[in-house]
Amino acid sequence: MLPASFTHRGTATRLVLREGAIDALRAELAELGIGRPLVLGGARMQRSEQFARVIAALDGLPHVLAEPVPAHSSVGLVEALAAQSIADGVDGFIAVGGGSSSDTAKAVALLMAEGGRLADHAVRFTPPASLVVPRLAAPKLPIVAIPQTASGAEVTVSLGVRDDDGAKLLFTDTQLAARLVLIDPRANLEIPASLMCATGMNGLAHCIEGLYSKERSPLAETLALDAMARFAQALPAVHRAPRDAGARAALLYAAHLSGLVLVNARTCLHHAICHAIGAVTGAGHGDANAVMLPHAVAFNADAAAEPLARAAAALGAGASAGALARALHELQSATGVATRLRDIGVPREDLDRIAAKTMRERGLYYNPRPVACEREIRALLDTAY
Repeated sequence: MLPASFTHRGTATRLVLREGAIDALRAELAELGIGRPLVLGGARMQRSEQFARVIAALDGLPHVLAEPVPAHSSVGLVEALAAQSIADGVDGFIAVGGGSSSDTAKAVALLMAEGGRLADHAVRFTPPASLVVPRLAAPKLPIVAIPQTASGAEVTVSLGVRDDDGAKLLFTDTQLAARLVLIDPRANLEIPASLMCATGMNGLAHCIEGLYSKERSPLAETLALDAMARFAQALPAVHRAPRDAGARAALLYAAHLSGLVLVNARTCLHHAICHAIGAVTGAGHGDANAVMLPHAVAFNADAAAEPLARAAAALGAGASAGALARALHELQSATGVATRLRDIGVPREDLDRIAAKTMRERGLYYNPRPVACEREIRALLDTAY
């Protein structure tokens, strides 16, 4: 049944999914009017054959190579890259790799357009229920994304960057979605299957939270249910056959759909906890998602019983919140991802700090079940430990 009213957001993203998609990069940049891009990637990515292919595909086009992007990008890095980009005449971006590269490109584009300090433009959440989203209207430079993980971050309209205190600042602007996404499944074979599966759990979490977020649309639900069914097939397939380019394509496409979910929905408690885990411990965002997702679903089971039942059905697991939690545990086993916080290097003595930081995260605003206090978060973390 349709709600009485809803708003749909669209983006200008164009997706190209085919083997050899990277080879047409220079022509694609010309189409977008990009003549001097800033090229971003993590340290490992910049040493990879894929990254070398990207640079080769520029075919002599002037470009600026950013310093390696860490797993959790920072305000300091973004502000330095924005200043460098202005000085060097950068007119667009190429983000190669995972969500951190995409988020950094978005943040640099935002700061170059809006000016001031990056923190001035962040979404402001004051517990329990005050949310201020700044209007960011200045035109943004175009981003080309070449994703190599399964989070779908390249097509979302939001991003997160850590401040000097380790808190994740969140931003949103429909202009920040990549104008072009190039998915080359064969190039992705260089990425470990374990990383693809962990980040795929992040993409799956986007879909589940998009179903019960207080801000969602019917289109977000349609995309989420389709993407979930694809994740259910593609994640185990990549784990079983890491060299199967078809399985990689299916997983990357599911991830792309999960990013589109977040254009018309917002993440909730689950991502709030994962952001806090990353901020406090430095654990990978995909790993945190892989561990925490069944526990967040269990927390919201009563408040979101109907959408969680639809999610369970999409995974082929019956039609109840309990069935969904069981299906997620089975998917963890089928993909070999981490299942406990201790397995991803989270010290037990950090759980109180994670709980406290979670209480200041924007995701609580959109969660279907109110979070009463830090003790509720700590109990979830203890169960996941």
